[in-house]
Amino acid sequence: MARYKHIDTSPRFLAVDLQRQLLPGTFEYALNHLLDHELDLSGFDARFNNDVTGAAAFPPAMLLKVILFAYSQGIVSSRNIERACREHVTFIALSGDSQPHFTTLAGFVSTLGDDIARLFSQILFICDRQGLIGREMFAIDGVKLPSNASKARSGTRADFERQADKLEKAARVMLERHREEDRRANEPDLQAKETKRITRLQGDAAQIRQWLADNKEDRKGSKGAIRKSNRTDNESAKMATSKGVIQGYTGVAAVDAKHQIIVEAQAHGTGSEQELLIPVVTAMKEMLSNDTLITADAGYHSEANLKQLAAMNVDALIADTHMRGRDERFADQGKYKALPDPIHDKGGKPKQAARYQSRDFDYNEEAGTCLCPAGKQLYGNGSDCTINGLRR
Repeated sequence: MARYKHIDTSPRFLAVDLQRQLLPGTFEYALNHLLDHELDLSGFDARFNNDVTGAAAFPPAMLLKVILFAYSQGIVSSRNIERACREHVTFIALSGDSQPHFTTLAGFVSTLGDDIARLFSQILFICDRQGLIGREMFAIDGVKLPSNASKARSGTRADFERQADKLEKAARVMLERHREEDRRANEPDLQAKETKRITRLQGDAAQIRQWLADNKEDRKGSKGAIRKSNRTDNESAKMATSKGVIQGYTGVAAVDAKHQIIVEAQAHGTGSEQELLIPVVTAMKEMLSNDTLITADAGYHSEANLKQLAAMNVDALIADTHMRGRDERFADQGKYKALPDPIHDKGGKPKQAARYQSRDFDYNEEAGTCLCPAGKQLYGNGSDCTINGLRR
């Protein structure tokens, strides 16, 4: 029988050169080099005021290294990134074994704002300098992303006015009932519970009234129609997806065809992709050349968009909603469509008759026999009789 050396993967202390864990040619090596030597991160210095007093802060370059590398590995949780900085050798090398706390990572990400936009522009400049952007064709597409806002807090100003009125009315009714119970010397525990509910209703109504005071007008859509606002995140929107209605954003990106470099990325609080095409094309105007072609799917097609692109002298191929109906290659597309999802089919299955009808039986007049729907022959168990003029 063959004998093999034992492979021990248990924890141990090793003398490791962290710099050598970043192998040339890998993403983490390029990320480490760019953030240390190529990108200008001086804009992040304005975040800190600890030149003379205060504790030393984690370098923004280190935080960006571990966060961006985590994103490339599909890790998007601050707690998981913190754990990786303690346990994974590549994260340990990028962070210099500094082990930032998850609150530090979360606070840094939540306040990036315009700083990350300027960093994105620098990265695009480096990609262009290296010849990675071809400028021959850009593809534009988007995806709907959920936000942390609640759908229940969406509505128009009129909706919120009605909600506030309803809450205030309920609070008044409960308050009057509370006073009535006090006069009857009811149990104090019930009174405390009632008081808590009244306070909560009044607080919810006050929040709605404050939101209405801060937002004087309804949001307007691209065609002037009223768009529902959200009291938690007013920039998000309620939109339909294949998995139901969500409160969120439509993220749209433009990608260069040569090396799949994302040259523009935006997020908008609308479910309509048509109104997002022109803002993306306008933002990437400096990337376009005379021979550049823009491509997009039918979701971005509209007469207004085509006229605007023509005015901007931008060549584009955008599928329209009837394209498949005209193309003979899609003549048999129906057989590839998925069956209806029973979870979202609110109609349900058609109800069957509670009893069999006469048409369900096969009667042989010559033999005087009858076959039931199950294929069995029926037989009589009594003498002939007439009921309601029918012979049985």
